[in-house]
Amino acid sequence: MNNPTHMQELITLKTIAETLNHSGTLQPMLQNVLEQLLDLTGLTTGWIFLMDTSHEYEFAADRNLPPALTYRDKQPMKCGNCWCVDRYHGGRLHNAVNILNCKRLEDAEEQRTADTGGITHHATVPLRSGERSYGLMNVASPGKNHFTDSELALLQSVALQIGGALERIRLFEAEQRRALLFSKAGEFGGALAKMASGTGTMLYLVADRVTQLLGETFAEWPLAALFEPEEGGYTLRSLYVGTGLSHQAGSGTERLRSLLTRGAADSRPVRASAAELAELRLATGDNGTQLKAAFAAAVPSWCRQSAVLVVGCNGSREEEATQVDAVVIEAVAEHITVTLERVKLEEQQRLLTRLEERNRLARDLHDSVSQILFSLSLTAKGVEAMLTGENDGPAAAAVRDMRQLSQTALQEMRSLIRQLRPAGLEAGVLSALQEYGSMLGLRIQTEMEGVRQLPPAVEEALWRIGQEALNNVVKHAGTRAADVRLSLLPDRTVLRIADQGRGGVLKHPASGGGHYGLANMKHRAESLGGSCTITSSAGNGTVVEATIPLGRLSDRDPMTGGA
Repeated sequence: MNNPTHMQELITLKTIAETLNHSGTLQPMLQNVLEQLLDLTGLTTGWIFLMDTSHEYEFAADRNLPPALTYRDKQPMKCGNCWCVDRYHGGRLHNAVNILNCKRLEDAEEQRTADTGGITHHATVPLRSGERSYGLMNVASPGKNHFTDSELALLQSVALQIGGALERIRLFEAEQRRALLFSKAGEFGGALAKMASGTGTMLYLVADRVTQLLGETFAEWPLAALFEPEEGGYTLRSLYVGTGLSHQAGSGTERLRSLLTRGAADSRPVRASAAELAELRLATGDNGTQLKAAFAAAVPSWCRQSAVLVVGCNGSREEEATQVDAVVIEAVAEHITVTLERVKLEEQQRLLTRLEERNRLARDLHDSVSQILFSLSLTAKGVEAMLTGENDGPAAAAVRDMRQLSQTALQEMRSLIRQLRPAGLEAGVLSALQEYGSMLGLRIQTEMEGVRQLPPAVEEALWRIGQEALNNVVKHAGTRAADVRLSLLPDRTVLRIADQGRGGVLKHPASGGGHYGLANMKHRAESLGGSCTITSSAGNGTVVEATIPLGRLSDRDPMTGGA
């Protein structure tokens, strides 16, 4: 190598290095470097492909392409493979090499689409930094079908400089993305806390709000979904895709069992494989967001088994959906978990406050009104005994009525106290209703279908509905027997109380008949998304049937999160 050539190489490297040091954005940097390289080396044509591990490539920069490669807005450069790209993905491209000919130009000649400008061969140089590969650069000139070792060494040196600049930009973009995502994670955490703070928000109202808030806060994550474990698998419960919530059925989630199982079991978010990513698109009805990556993270607070938060990321290159997203997704999942724990504790506190107030009222009634009624009953009984016999008359009859009324009032008060302070629910709703019916003097025949743990909110609602129904049997049915059946089905629970009494005396709450007990039964069931029906006809008895849905996040208990 003579001295002028050596000096020209040094000038080329110095100029390229200065250009790279003054460039901060990717596309302009690649274009400027390519143009300067061609000017300094006397070559006429060049182009750069950026690539990722998914075997996709991006046409990133070019100069002086022949007409055969520029028609239809440079379509030949944006699709299809060629020998240099195949070598790159096959791991056979490590240094600057001569490519004997260009497949894209050969195809253009065969199809006679346009002039190739006399270019038949190009040199291919991989863009690398350390062990990381970013793509490749091709350079050529008309009639040039060979590159010397010195030319290839210079091209390789320039390519290494470009690779280092790409690594610097990648790290800078990653830090920018990290800062942006963590800033949005803070906004998300504040909005989530505000949503749940002091509003009495039940857990079953949070699912859709969480995914919607995620989608609206993170434009970088076009897909957010919550999957709930159910019957040995997972069901899609809440989904944000593109620009809004979607309530499609989650029938396709069986294909995601591997990803969801790993996500629920691992303490850190797990990344979906290429196959799992494809299945995620199918399962969630991805509408063209072109997900580049997806992560699954456990959200333990939803239920005894972990629900799984799945977040999909997009970007023009795989590097834009990096492990940075996984770190932020982990923080987001922790935000959700802490918020749900907080909501659960607030609901628990409200329930304990209600129970304490009921117990206080029950004690006060027992210590005051109940004792007064008991004393009144004893006094009336004593006066009745004094008036019995020869003094028996209207006064004695009035005292007897007073004693009977006081005993009835005492019995009603004891029933009210028991309703205020329900005991025996530890053994289940059915056992508690049987015991309550026996206290009322009823013969209760019980039947149970299925086995599962009921949420306390559902259990208490069924208990109150059953109490009112049994009270109505005593007051109106004219019979001392009732059948109580509790069905625990996969998606709902049904409480059915039937008697063979006179029937026909109860009006539906909506009829305005003044039966507040019936209205309360209906309200309790509807407050949990269920229904309560009363069927009664003269001579055929009465049937009360309360149905409350189960098995969805929206029906989960605020105390336990389990069904």
